[in-house]
Amino acid sequence: MTYSIVIPAYNEGARLGATLEKVLAYVRQQPWDAEVIVVNDGSRDNTAEIVREFAQKNPNLRLIENPGNRGKGYSVRNGILNAHGNVILFSDADLSSPIEEMPKLLQAIEGGAAIAIGSRWLRVELQTRRQSLHRQLFGRIFNLLLRLVLGLQFADTQCGFKAFTRRAAQTILPLQRVERWGFDPEILFLARKFGFRVEEVPVRWGHSGGTRIHPLIDGSRMFQEMLRIRWYSITGKYDGGAAVTPQPVKP
Repeated sequence: MTYSIVIPAYNEGARLGATLEKVLAYVRQQPWDAEVIVVNDGSRDNTAEIVREFAQKNPNLRLIENPGNRGKGYSVRNGILNAHGNVILFSDADLSSPIEEMPKLLQAIEGGAAIAIGSRWLRVELQTRRQSLHRQLFGRIFNLLLRLVLGLQFADTQCGFKAFTRRAAQTILPLQRVERWGFDPEILFLARKFGFRVEEVPVRWGHSGGTRIHPLIDGSRMFQEMLRIRWYSITGKYDGGAAVTPQPVKP
């Protein structure tokens, strides 16, 4: 088996160095053939420079540049569709779920799941640092709306720690249309549409400061994207060929 770890990054210069040190050190300790991909989403800081410096000493690290700031959903898709692994995992740059939790998702894949998603809420005691109460409330309301509008019966769709078989990724990601925060429900909606088995896995998780999500502003946008997903499904937008293609990798 070969593995790819995709890390979307936008203005992550302050913490990306520590993240890459942890991820690359962990990969070196495993008996894997693995690559690490950082997708730079048009950062205005030194994110790209940090990746290039690490890549000089780590040939299994690659940098992919988005054509400007396109959003987390676009970054995840661009990284996954340019990955070479048989199993592809994406992780948030803040490592809210430690990279050491990766074997839990791999075990689910080895057990027959096409997609394994980390969950903060299946075992609440695994949370090392909780979100504020208003963010928890926002998350619960959003989860309820997902169940009502899209029929997604998961405890947690938004955890930035998910793994895919190559077949599932190559089937679902080209049809993905949501490019920002609401892309996770779209991926899971498409997985159900195409009959892929999705397993929700409890993982350790700790809230990281510096989040860019505004509960009211981004919450309303995510609800709009949720309605768009339903509309795309009704109008057959997910029934045709690939809606997008992976961006070419800049050297």
